[in-house]
Amino acid sequence: MAAKTTLSGNEYRCAIERNQTGKYSVRVRAAFGKSGWMLPIYFLAGSFDGAMKRLEEALQLLQRHEQRLWFWGRERSDDPNFAADLLESIGLQLDRRSEFPRKVAGFGVPSERPVSAVQLAPIRRVLAESIDGARTSSGD
Repeated sequence: MAAKTTLSGNEYRCAIERNQTGKYSVRVRAAFGKSGWMLPIYFLAGSFDGAMKRLEEALQLLQRHEQRLWFWGRERSDDPNFAADLLESIGLQLDRRSEFPRKVAGFGVPSERPVSAVQLAPIRRVLAESIDGARTSSGD
């Protein structure tokens, strides 16, 4: 699903995979519209529903702290651990992997606006299909 981005909005690309221990690994690439700066994050969850709840919380946090994250992305010397500390406070980690899954769900959100549950409904469907498709193609 393609996301529309404007200069005053943020774009989120989300992907979900099951890891070797059966946990759900949710990866998000947040592109902040002001500069195009990207913040890659991930988290693990024990269930798909838990992953979707945490995804909503993560996106709300990114939107709420957009200005501070954007500034940190440009001036890391002021507080090199700001983003990591903020993310870790709710169980998120910086994602240092360069490759991103092919099956993603994406959407745009105006700057500093909350992410609504309505916006996440199609994202949830796409992510659920990507998990089901992975199970089918692997022979489960």
